[in-house]
Amino acid sequence: MYRFKTISEFHQYGNVPMPEHPLISLVDYGKVAYPVEDHQIKWVQEFYSIGLKRNVSTKFNYGQQVYDFNEGVLTFVAPQQVLTLEVDQNIKTEASGWLLLVHPDFFWGTSLAKTIKNYDFFGYAVNEALFLSEKEERIIDDLLRNIQREYQSNMDKFSENIIVSQMELLLNYAERFYERQFLTRKKTNHQVLAKLEEVLNGHFKEENTLFKGIPTVAEIAEHLNLSPNYLSALLKAVSGQSTQQHIHNKLIAIAKEKLSTTELNVSEIAFELGFEHATSFSKLFKSKTNISPFAFRQSLN
Repeated sequence: MYRFKTISEFHQYGNVPMPEHPLISLVDYGKVAYPVEDHQIKWVQEFYSIGLKRNVSTKFNYGQQVYDFNEGVLTFVAPQQVLTLEVDQNIKTEASGWLLLVHPDFFWGTSLAKTIKNYDFFGYAVNEALFLSEKEERIIDDLLRNIQREYQSNMDKFSENIIVSQMELLLNYAERFYERQFLTRKKTNHQVLAKLEEVLNGHFKEENTLFKGIPTVAEIAEHLNLSPNYLSALLKAVSGQSTQQHIHNKLIAIAKEKLSTTELNVSEIAFELGFEHATSFSKLFKSKTNISPFAFRQSLN
């Protein structure tokens, strides 16, 4: 596995000219040439990268799904994430696009130093990239070129703020476009909801729930072959609730069924559902229903 500590190290590995600025660089993706002998490449980088790519033959763990748009693919990689590439030398395509590389030190003292961590798509898996329409791609392309023009000009006291403003605009557009992607894939999203229900039902039907515990968001996401952040964002877009809320809803529904149809006491129900402590179960139940489990059972009589 390679580790790129600086943007210059990545430039050297990709056989492109050295960056004009040590902390920020826009790379012409069509000119990137990874070493021929490396058929599979894994690396960790210590900087952010935003990639707008077209006609890419290299597999970046994107999966083989059918997407709404194929004009451009936008990906986001945060520092310390592992990226895997598989290079097929038999496939020759004219790849194009951009790679924006930004070291965290560039944001030091700016608004993005704190807020960039709020953009969930830096935590999405690569197969959950943003697929752009032609119009959306032009917007991102223009913003990337604006950033390049700014750092290529004579840097002055305004340059950093202008570049940061352009990046914030790009990230905000990406949030908008991801929301569009969630909503335009209605069929796929409803399939995810159906599969989520199936996974939750399967978990709580098993007799060893007590030993497995309550399913985590990460476990559910793994079953659905999605990253946790992407799954929660998708569910919020189509149902208004996060993955954790869906898990809690299922817990409460099963708890109500057991309170209504069995003689199990509250502690026994809590343990059957995977809670280590009955008090935790009662607290969750009351927070969701405004009534305690005991009071709920009493109300049925």
